[in-house]
Amino acid sequence: MSDTTIGQGVPAPRVLGGRYEVGALLGRGGMAEVHVARDTRLGRSVAVKLLRSDLARDPSFQARFRREAQAAAGLNHPSIVAVYDTGAELTTEPHGGRVELPWIVMEYVEGRTLRDLLRTDHPLAIEECLSITEGVLNALEYSHRMGIVHRDIKPANVMITPAGEVKVMDFGIARAVSDSSATLTQTSAVMGTAQYLSPEQARGEQVDSRSDLYSTGCLLYEILTGRPPFTGDAPVAVAYQHVSEQPRPPSALAPQIPPAVDHVVLMALSKDREHRYQTAGDFADDLRRAVEGRPLRGASFATQRFDAAPTAATRVAPAVAPVPAPVPPSTGALPRVSDSDPPFEEDPPRKRWPWVLLVVVLLFGVGGVGWALVQGDGGDAGGAEQTSTAPATVTLPDLAGSSQAEAEAQLAELGLTATVVTAADDAVAEGDVVSTDPVAGAAVAVGGAVALTVSTGPDAVQVPDVSGRTQEQARAQLTAAGFTVGDVTTSDDPSVDAGEVISTDPAGGTSQPRGTAIALVVASGQVTVPDVTGQSLADAVDQLRQLGFSTNSTTATAPTDAEPGTVVSQDPSPDTKADVDAVVNLVVAPERTATESPTSTPTDSPTSTGSPTSTSATSAASTRGSSGSGQTAAGTPNGNGNGNGNGNGNGNGRGDDEEEQ
Repeated sequence: MSDTTIGQGVPAPRVLGGRYEVGALLGRGGMAEVHVARDTRLGRSVAVKLLRSDLARDPSFQARFRREAQAAAGLNHPSIVAVYDTGAELTTEPHGGRVELPWIVMEYVEGRTLRDLLRTDHPLAIEECLSITEGVLNALEYSHRMGIVHRDIKPANVMITPAGEVKVMDFGIARAVSDSSATLTQTSAVMGTAQYLSPEQARGEQVDSRSDLYSTGCLLYEILTGRPPFTGDAPVAVAYQHVSEQPRPPSALAPQIPPAVDHVVLMALSKDREHRYQTAGDFADDLRRAVEGRPLRGASFATQRFDAAPTAATRVAPAVAPVPAPVPPSTGALPRVSDSDPPFEEDPPRKRWPWVLLVVVLLFGVGGVGWALVQGDGGDAGGAEQTSTAPATVTLPDLAGSSQAEAEAQLAELGLTATVVTAADDAVAEGDVVSTDPVAGAAVAVGGAVALTVSTGPDAVQVPDVSGRTQEQARAQLTAAGFTVGDVTTSDDPSVDAGEVISTDPAGGTSQPRGTAIALVVASGQVTVPDVTGQSLADAVDQLRQLGFSTNSTTATAPTDAEPGTVVSQDPSPDTKADVDAVVNLVVAPERTATESPTSTPTDSPTSTGSPTSTSATSAASTRGSSGSGQTAAGTPNGNGNGNGNGNGNGNGRGDDEEEQ
């Protein structure tokens, strides 16, 4: 939609679907931006997620995204962030083209992500860790029953509300991106967050609900120990560990973790999905048993055959042809871990042959196959025989700094395939390549795979709440958190001392990329003086004191027609600025005396002529008129007896005469 302005060059709010006014940015991710918005039709706050324009160019992606968003909108569970609406808007690209940009309207949740919670509040109590994980599993149990696989469970996608409730985000979106066969299978790319990828995701195999349970096991491992089960210098190395290496028991990093919890975590992290928990309910049940000290049922769950065929909503074509894992998965259920178990040890030497084979393969110039999330020829015998010949190789160009699309296109021209993992990087723009594995200049066999690490932009950091701080204190706190200070404006606020911060934009508590400029609104220390003239003194004083002013009142000495006790003037004048603690001087109309008439008009001379008795008549008439007797003045038939007290002897006494007649 085109930009419009209101009034004197003020930009109109961006409105989606004719009802959602898009507001401040809440956060950015590898796929989208999330903004707070207002639903003008229902009068409520919502969150709007806008997909990146480069992903919106593909018509098949748009169609799949809409279907998946609609499916996610059908998920109605208290532990799932609700999806309210979907749509798309036409937007103009930098080169002038027009593209439909899909968007999703979601429930706006107050709280923090589990990622932010880990940064500030770790270590968490074991009971709290298990409770959070149970909330995630409750959401997954429902979504799996509805045929939706999340595929991207991680701390950044789990919200914790101020009341401690768990909310899982991004249902449908992650799957819609991963399921775009027209986009992803053309480059054989595998998308995911390396620390939480299941082995089958890393190998490019079809995923099912048990892949979500593996990722949940990674999440539980991290909130218990403070680190994910596998770490490495590069995301591709981490993904390789998911496929080939066994995790250390959590208690090896945090000795306070009991053996039962160790067992639950390691069961969830089994390489072979047949040996994991088969449902989210099974996983949650063993968590509760671990908390209550009851015997676990994990071994019986793992021996059950997983026969449920994927539904149409969960069936996903593999993006990369599966290959055998470098280390064969274990064939039995994980043993129960106890305090008497020996410390974690490396695999015995007989299991290290894949590493030797990997070195040999690297020496023959196909290094990308071993380390990357590979695409092979199916691992048949013929392929094995090919390793004895010198395969055709190409030199890998330097792709760092290229966009993901450009890098994939270059690799395709060289006969290579791409595997993609994402990572935050403060120095590389979102969507651009950070590094490759193998490195630039390496010889790679034609048909081999190259791992691309693609930046998701700067790592998101929670904006500190600096309200009530001085401008200098706020600047120091924001700088220490990795932000810069943007525009500083002043605003009148009697509740905040001069020079202190009223608010920030983006707001405190939201997650923003490092380096984001934070605008400050600082209290001016002044308030506009209201107009209190005409009000009673009590009302005027009350209004002024609510704004922080003191008052001083005096009584008017000059004549005034104002109602007694009301304010006739003030200093400072209305609608002027004054310091919050300034004194406002009020002048109040005096009370009237008992003999004072509000409409009395003194007469300087009598109005009758030629009457010798006019003076006395006037006096008498005045006296009697004041008493209101209604009789005519003595000796003056036409005297005024109506009580107006003017005593001029010319009043109309006709009414009295007629009454006497």
